[in-house]
Amino acid sequence: MLKVAIIGAGAISNAHIGGYLEFKDRCKIVAVCDVFLEKAKSRIEQHGLDAKYTHDYKELLQDEIDLVSICTPPYLHAEIAVDFLKAGSHIIIEKPMASSLKECDDINEAARINGKLVSIIAQNRFTNPLMKLKSVLDSGLAGKILHAQVDSFWWRGHCYYDLWWRGTWEKEGGGPTLNHAVHHIDALLWMRGRPNQVQAMMSNVAHDNAEVEDLSIAMLRYPDGTLGQITSSAVHHGEEQQIIFQGANARISAPWKLHASTSKPNGFPIQNQELESRIKQYYDSLQDLRYTGHTAQIDNVLTAITTNTSVLIDGISGRDTLELIMSIFKSASTGAIVQLPLQPDDPFYTREGVLKNATYFYEKNRHVENFDDLEITTGRLGEREM
Repeated sequence: MLKVAIIGAGAISNAHIGGYLEFKDRCKIVAVCDVFLEKAKSRIEQHGLDAKYTHDYKELLQDEIDLVSICTPPYLHAEIAVDFLKAGSHIIIEKPMASSLKECDDINEAARINGKLVSIIAQNRFTNPLMKLKSVLDSGLAGKILHAQVDSFWWRGHCYYDLWWRGTWEKEGGGPTLNHAVHHIDALLWMRGRPNQVQAMMSNVAHDNAEVEDLSIAMLRYPDGTLGQITSSAVHHGEEQQIIFQGANARISAPWKLHASTSKPNGFPIQNQELESRIKQYYDSLQDLRYTGHTAQIDNVLTAITTNTSVLIDGISGRDTLELIMSIFKSASTGAIVQLPLQPDDPFYTREGVLKNATYFYEKNRHVENFDDLEITTGRLGEREM
């Protein structure tokens, strides 16, 4: 029976706790920690946990905890993760992995030295739409991918950034590019690989209580010359999210949409019904996942720990995602075309470098300590059926 601790009792901790409670025969939550002690106590009572609560995670470092879920604001991830890795715990970190590439490297090095697993939450991978899209891509039926498109469209009211840590480069680390589009950027890298050039623009068009962007658009160039684009937004009504791949043979996407074309003698398109039928047949043959979302990722981590195997989303994946996001911030802040990979001497490699060089749109001069514990959205793309 693996002993589990939850660090950070905010709204997202419910997804972690709920996931662990699906596997009561494999793990037990023994502690919940939050700087606001009443939040930790309330979370324990809400879920009927037999667990201790504390306001200081360091009180748990001597408790021989097997697995820790870190659900704090991003700027705290690295310190907590490294401390628990040194104490002998495996780690799950809520997205994003950390607030800088340097911190990601510190976490991964601590995991390597101590022989422990690190998994970064990217729950949308563990959904039927994205798993099936990945399988169709890997089949090669769509042909060489010529263009990739991510639309990470969200909408957040002005008061969203009133929360004390949100909307700051120091504590949140960025706007929707980092904290909303991170799921889609992870999926894009998983399916398409890393681009070698990024050119981006960003702005804050609707939230003058935040230092960070609320809208960004990035253009990507891949080593083979093909292109991609990512739009990250907190100002889009309707909150549609999609990831689209235009292949040489067909267009496929999540949410699922399929179209295949072939050429007329004059170069204009005609529907390729035969290929569409083949791709649809392949897609329909794919099995649904047993678990989805956070629960599925927790299952993946528990299995990896007990069988000494790898996790699907490790610290390297988490770092790669943050690297692309930092490249977007760098390009948008400096106007430069950014070459990947970013090097350790890059201004956007460290947290201090980001704080010094990122564009500050507005001054955050007011805040609230906490919101009512209302339901949060964790990714509509992953919840849709294709």
